[in-house]
Amino acid sequence: MAKQQCIVLIGPTAVGKTELSIHLAKKFNAEIISGDSMQVYKGMDIGTAKISKEEMAGIPHHLLDIKSPDEPFSVAEFQQIVRQKIGEIGKRGRIPLIVGGTGLYIQSVLYDYRFPDISGDGAYRRELEAKAAQEGPEALYRMLEKVDPKSAETIHPHNVRRVIRALEIYHFSGKTAFEYHKPQQSEMLYDAALIGLTMDREKLYARINRRVDDMIEQGLVEEVRHLYGRHLRDAQSIQAIGYKELYAYFDGYITFEEAVAQLKRNTRRFAKRQLTWFRNKMKMEWFDMTDESQKQKKFQEISVFVAGKLQLKSNSL
Repeated sequence: MAKQQCIVLIGPTAVGKTELSIHLAKKFNAEIISGDSMQVYKGMDIGTAKISKEEMAGIPHHLLDIKSPDEPFSVAEFQQIVRQKIGEIGKRGRIPLIVGGTGLYIQSVLYDYRFPDISGDGAYRRELEAKAAQEGPEALYRMLEKVDPKSAETIHPHNVRRVIRALEIYHFSGKTAFEYHKPQQSEMLYDAALIGLTMDREKLYARINRRVDDMIEQGLVEEVRHLYGRHLRDAQSIQAIGYKELYAYFDGYITFEEAVAQLKRNTRRFAKRQLTWFRNKMKMEWFDMTDESQKQKKFQEISVFVAGKLQLKSNSL
């Protein structure tokens, strides 16, 4: 039985995925599925660099604005929804195009990931939450580094929810989250064209800094203040870069200038981790987008790669 075809476009934040995704969607009659774990949240538009209605250019987009910011969203739920969407898009005679930068989430869809059915218990979770509150999130992260260093490499030290989940898995099963999350089969479940975008690091960092300045001008502070005013504190969504830094400013721990500097620094570090993760975890065709004057030529080169990989006919633009 032939595998479902799909296109996967990944790369670090600010590398230029959005514009290319629209180009590819038009060229190959595709519908776009967001592969970003934070763009699922309603009202979190500026800080997550969510595509606007105008930028969509009429292309159907999926997995945007499907959750309230106070709701959790797991990689297992992402896997289930995206696989369903891939099937639905294929039945419409169109190509699913997954676009994003959350590596584990995308990998869980493409490979045979099975997630641990470990509920744990409230007492252990409360113990860990209390430790984080008293000693800071870094204390939990150090615990995780000792028992599951490979998972620790993929989790931000301040993502308390994910750190606690990884510690729960080890505590109740004796296995690490990394062991559970490894694909049970290395064979890809789809006939996929995997595209990775990269860029000279200094240029990428400069683009990130400019993007943060643009976000501030577009109203990021007001967007985050609205969530802050709703007294959202322990929600998974607030752990996103761009939100937690401004929360610290609103709480009076840092100045506005320090919050913006931290936001830029944390985004640059995140982009570096994204590139490292993608290069180590997934085999793909990489395209360097450093020379913006050659962007259209690169778009054509990538289109030729996709057409050849999936034996697709493209629409002329």
